[in-house]
Amino acid sequence: MKIQLNGEPREIPDGATVAELLALLELRPEHVAVEVNEQLAPRARHGEITLNPGDELELVTLVGGG
Repeated sequence: MKIQLNGEPREIPDGATVAELLALLELRPEHVAVEVNEQLAPRARHGEITLNPGDELELVTLVGGG
């Protein structure tokens, strides 16, 4: 199915969850903030949030430094 990921079209498996998408992208959940359709997706619910065709996701990778 097709979603929008950071403004770009992306094909992902039907019925994928936020957690599955992060695994597919090889991103660690503790280092990423996820917004689905302009709503923050709490990390504790990533495995429960099923994505739908046309969903718009924004992923922000957190980087430490000093």
